Amino acid sequence: MKLSLVEIEKTFGSIIAVDKVSFELERREFLSLLGPSGCGKTTTLRLIAGFERPDTGQILLDGRELLPVPPEKRQIGFVFQNYALFPHMTVARNIAYGIRFDRGIDTKHRVEELLDLVDLRGFERRRPAELSSGQSQRVALARALAPKPKLLLLDEPLSALDAKLRESLRGEIRRIQQEIGLSAIYVTHDQEEALALSDRIGVMNEGRIEQIGNPKGIYRHPETTFVASFIGHTNRLEGTVIGYVDGRTQVKVGEAVVVAVVSDAALGTRVTLFIKEEDLHLDGSGEKTLIARVERIEYRGDATVIALTSLLGTLHARIASTKEDLPGIGGRVTVGFDEQDVILIADS
Repeated sequence: MKLSLVEIEKTFGSIIAVDKVSFELERREFLSLLGPSGCGKTTTLRLIAGFERPDTGQILLDGRELLPVPPEKRQIGFVFQNYALFPHMTVARNIAYGIRFDRGIDTKHRVEELLDLVDLRGFERRRPAELSSGQSQRVALARALAPKPKLLLLDEPLSALDAKLRESLRGEIRRIQQEIGLSAIYVTHDQEEALALSDRIGVMNEGRIEQIGNPKGIYRHPETTFVASFIGHTNRLEGTVIGYVDGRTQVKVGEAVVVAVVSDAALGTRVTLFIKEEDLHLDGSGEKTLIARVERIEYRGDATVIALTSLLGTLHARIASTKEDLPGIGGRVTVGFDEQDVILIADS
């Protein structure tokens, strides 16, 4: 199964919801569309499913044009954000709903098979009101899988769940997707979810895909200021290119100079630098060091974030909360980082 989107556009009045979106989804691939609310990711999903029609562009499934095909004939399963279960039906009837007219599928056997797959055997006679949120999500997933679709679309299916349950169920979604060998597109605004689940991530902003790639590439090598700001916890610094040393770029930031590994930015160009919070070291290690003053310390569970003032401006360092020799507020520390960890993006 191969899905192709070619220059898809969709507007609602004067609002451009999807702006020339193109990408391909390979067989058995898990792709996440990641971005803030209103960036066009859910609309893109609905265009693929056939719930909306694009103004221009093509959607192809195995080379077949999908636009003339009604949603129920597209062989696409859809898991809605609110699950959309029928409250008057049992779990078994909800799962069987999409295959009630398909004579090629043994409904009873298929429902039993899916109950086992989503670990809900024994719940078939219950109604949605008798289920937890996590169980309802599993029923919705089983119902989407019942017709044996070629493609599975999931629209923020875990957003209503608490953090611990989300973490557990995202692992289950990935297990099921891999077990049945199904291609899937997963919409989320949660970057941790996207990084943990995906073979590839498409980062969306204002109706466009700004960057698409594997999770590590998206995280460590963002290509635009939006992606660099949106993914991970970063320090953003504005500066000007002032020179080059051994193929490296010197950037004046505030009262200091930072060297980035590589850039083709011309002298005098305004650039934006990004340094991940976890790439700042408070032990003074690294190719670049500077003295900073501790302004604030925030405990975040598994990490502690320390706000600092320095010649580069305000910086935030993220360190493991297990570290015991934390500096005190008002104290001075030596902050260090490596050139290879500096992300440089020329302003457009």
